[in-house]
Amino acid sequence: MQIVIFACVHNAGRSQMAAAFFNKYAHPTKAKAISAGTQPALQVHPEVKTVMSEIEISLNEAHPKLLTAELAKDAEYLITMGCKENCPYIPGLKILDWPFQDPKGQSLQNVRETRDKIKTQVLNFLAQNLWLK
Repeated sequence: MQIVIFACVHNAGRSQMAAAFFNKYAHPTKAKAISAGTQPALQVHPEVKTVMSEIEISLNEAHPKLLTAELAKDAEYLITMGCKENCPYIPGLKILDWPFQDPKGQSLQNVRETRDKIKTQVLNFLAQNLWLK
């Protein structure tokens, strides 16, 4: 079982969407995703919950969590979400950066566009690693 961590600073938008898509489309015995952040917000951004619910993915039970070495101990990849110099770093993991716009405070249309780009990126990553259902 491969573990992928999607991380950003607040773990309230991009990383939550990426992990939700990953876990929806990944083969459940091959890979799973966790999302976390270095300075977790109190809740997932409301606009993110809204656009994900539009495509029948609920983030109502999702809560931002702190990225720790313990959380990452069994992970293979750390995928950061375009947080630049504030991106988390865990030694020993394969690190990729996917530079997506932060959805916080954006219009629903902009958040939908970011959501759709994240979905495409996740599906491509799953296909490259042969982890699709």
